[in-house]
Amino acid sequence: MRLLADLKEVRERLHQGPTNSSRPPSSRAPWERGEVPDPTNAPETPQDEAESAEAPLIKAGPAKTRPAELQPSEAKPARKAGKQPGAPGVGRTQVLEAREVIPHDPGVCAGCGRPLMAGTDAVAYTGFQALDLRWGAPVEPGLRLWVMDHRYYEVLCDCGQRTRAVASRGAVDPLLAGVELSAWRLVGPGLAVLIVALALRFRLSRARIQEFLREWLGVELSIGTIHQTIHEAGAAVAPAEDELVEAVLASHLLHAGETSWPERGQGLWLWVFTAAAVTLYYVAGRGKELLDNLLAGYTGWLMTDGWIAYRGFPRRLRCWAHLIRKARGLTESYHREARAFGRQVLDTLKALMAAVYAAREGPPVDLPARHAGALAKLRAACEQAQHHDHAKTHALAVELLNDWDAIFQVLHHPELPLTNNAAERALRHWVILRKLSYGTRTATGSRILALLASVIDTCRKRGHSPWSYLQTAIVDRRADRSLAPLPQ
Repeated sequence: MRLLADLKEVRERLHQGPTNSSRPPSSRAPWERGEVPDPTNAPETPQDEAESAEAPLIKAGPAKTRPAELQPSEAKPARKAGKQPGAPGVGRTQVLEAREVIPHDPGVCAGCGRPLMAGTDAVAYTGFQALDLRWGAPVEPGLRLWVMDHRYYEVLCDCGQRTRAVASRGAVDPLLAGVELSAWRLVGPGLAVLIVALALRFRLSRARIQEFLREWLGVELSIGTIHQTIHEAGAAVAPAEDELVEAVLASHLLHAGETSWPERGQGLWLWVFTAAAVTLYYVAGRGKELLDNLLAGYTGWLMTDGWIAYRGFPRRLRCWAHLIRKARGLTESYHREARAFGRQVLDTLKALMAAVYAAREGPPVDLPARHAGALAKLRAACEQAQHHDHAKTHALAVELLNDWDAIFQVLHHPELPLTNNAAERALRHWVILRKLSYGTRTATGSRILALLASVIDTCRKRGHSPWSYLQTAIVDRRADRSLAPLPQ
């Protein structure tokens, strides 16, 4: 009776989800996320019919129906979040006193092409106010809000042509639809960098950033302005992607990993490729297309998990942490043969791991030859267990056989790592961001996040502040200058 009760409890637990228990929506598997059918509208299954047949006969009253006037005539079309097209806007109401007036004069005449000198004939025809942050000196650290009035002048040339100064605009990657790089911005480069840091490094939502700026800096910014600032910063560093890819391909050892990333209900994956001095992120599908395009011609060592898309790389390493966890799970199984196989795999991997650590400390050792007997026994056990009816035993045996060379490659090169912890640690920060923000909503937002995350983590790996580089990048790209190389 206790066994029957345990089986019933386990069966009920298997069918629990966010719709019928207190489990959060994030507990669903990535491929199960999306539109969840209403269980109350599901058709009755044969099992339900059997259970209803065993239940006592109870006469049910007439079904209650809603009045006709309360029933919706047709479903409303889905509406995107945020401001709707055609909705009236709200003007800026906060007025701040400027600390500095920055004039902008036209350099050359639009008619004759001669240089223009700003003088008495210059007339200010437009302008805007910009909010920025100034970094303090080492002897007086801190941040100070700096308000500037930008004034654009019109100059009369001797040839009679009036020429106006215009705000510079930078070229934007065609894949970043709707993003603009322009010097005509309310948010200056210093304040823009702070907004990016709050959003991506400190994982604050747009509303929390708005609250922080209002209560700590006394700056009123709309949600849309904050959102545009983050996207503009991503567009500013987009040309650095080519440099990041070159650094990835030139690395001797590369760790690769992926985790699920939702994009407005679409199940995508956040990929990471990290080496000693570079980290590169992408949001894409989980197929081989990204790997074939990015790592074509890569000749270094590639450390990965057991995902089948990685198997085409000859110089590949396998993470032992994944295998040890699966073997430990088998040792806790109620199946006798599964426990024995899991114990054999776990003991063999632990013994080989200790041998690898010892080889790193001592003189060179031929580990494959020394442990050939243990490897032969393990392979024979895997070949026998691959036909086992226990699902997890079968899966682990097949995984070991498929990746045998990649798993035990480290015995030939003990200096190489045993785990993929570098990729797992790189993804951990962004997994927390995903749980807080539920991913991104557009392809542009996904690309912006991947670009900024790549630049931030690469600068930190190289021992440089990403914020000073990002501030310089925004200044240069708004002025339509080329992006400076990443710090070395």
